[in-house]
Amino acid sequence: MSGSDASVLVEAARAARTRAQARYSGFKVGAALEAEDGTVITGCNIENATYGLTVCAERVAMFKAVSEGYTRFRRVVVVADAAAPPPPCGACRQILWEFGGDLEVILANLETETGRHQLRDLFPMPFDAGNLD
Repeated sequence: MSGSDASVLVEAARAARTRAQARYSGFKVGAALEAEDGTVITGCNIENATYGLTVCAERVAMFKAVSEGYTRFRRVVVVADAAAPPPPCGACRQILWEFGGDLEVILANLETETGRHQLRDLFPMPFDAGNLD
């Protein structure tokens, strides 16, 4: 997969979105995380009645990747059925930053890619291990 061609990741995120459990909001989201070796790890949002225990697609993908031993990542794609899909929420930005660093974040909807950002631009003053010294 080339550095600029994210079509495989976008399609993986779209497929993951179809597995989302969004029975309360109806807003299904899929994510695809690319590990440094090119492996693609996907996630979807999983809601429950309390909402507070809901987990976003981006965090599901990162937690799956980390639990499988992946530690270095290139980029993440987030797909939602919206003209302008929202970027990762604050909690997702924190997890993506801590475990992935300054990832490229690609946003897409069901038809096209809608934007590319560096995580540092979406999360300009992150709290991480450097703040614990």
